[in-house]
Amino acid sequence: MSFPGWPEPSYVQTNGIRMAVHEAGPADARPPLVLCHGFPEIAFSWRHQLRDLGAQGFRVLAPDQRGYGLTDAPAPVESYDIEHLCGDLVGLLDAKGIDKAVFVGHDWGGIVVWQMGLRHPDRCAGIIGVNTPFMPRPPIDPIAIMRERMGPEMYIVHFQKPGEADSVLNADVAKSMSFFMRKMDASAMPASAGLASQRVGDESIFPLVRMVEAYDPAGDPRPSVLNDAEMKFFVDTFKRTGFTGGINWYRNFTRNWEHSANLPTQVNLPALMIMAEHDLVLPPSAADGMEQWVPNLEKVLIRNSGHWTQQEQPGETTKAIADWVRKTFG
Repeated sequence: MSFPGWPEPSYVQTNGIRMAVHEAGPADARPPLVLCHGFPEIAFSWRHQLRDLGAQGFRVLAPDQRGYGLTDAPAPVESYDIEHLCGDLVGLLDAKGIDKAVFVGHDWGGIVVWQMGLRHPDRCAGIIGVNTPFMPRPPIDPIAIMRERMGPEMYIVHFQKPGEADSVLNADVAKSMSFFMRKMDASAMPASAGLASQRVGDESIFPLVRMVEAYDPAGDPRPSVLNDAEMKFFVDTFKRTGFTGGINWYRNFTRNWEHSANLPTQVNLPALMIMAEHDLVLPPSAADGMEQWVPNLEKVLIRNSGHWTQQEQPGETTKAIADWVRKTFG
């Protein structure tokens, strides 16, 4: 598949998989920036930043991560744990001859890049979280916490059931992507999608799988984040790959928690937290108190943006990244 202005990938062997990597900018620029997408996204989600940061003289790499796009998708669920996801990025640096990079992560990619700061700080020049704050290790299994507080059909809990969410999302990829890739409007979302004020015994919050099943794109008043050509690129990609690879990341929450007991508790690296004013899933308040865990932290708020920040407000997102990298690294 091709898209005007979107560079063809190179491929690297890393951590037992073949990974597709899209690149821009001069190869000798330091520090390189590695842009890590979330769910359900691909490297293409960073198309604006890849183009504009590259044009400004930054070296930028945007991989399709494990299970997504043009990168391999191993069958075992445990192949998608955080150790594998971080190991893939270390192997990417090795394959490209890069010592250290600034890792930039949105949504699930944000979880990965903060974990890079704990697991592989020697390979990180800095960390930028987009919407996703650093989350300290909870005292008990996070799936148990979410099931108790948010109900059995809250999407992360529901994703633990083998095959069920995959089947619903894969049944009509165009409908699924239309559901996801909309600007967030609290007044237009079903009440059950709210992520606050939930009480034990209430209906599950954000029952995403059931919401997608019942979804009618024609009746959705929320504007799309994507134009028709961009939407087609996403839909064509996920028609080919399905959603299982990305959902498998969620199926390792418990495994990741079990394997993280001996990690450091702080990310002691230069860091930036980019927050989106209207993100209902990861609101700016989710980053309150992050300085306890990330002492060398700066924050930027992107106005008039929902969850898909780098696509909804590409210019402001690019500026926040570029300004911070220049200020921090010269």
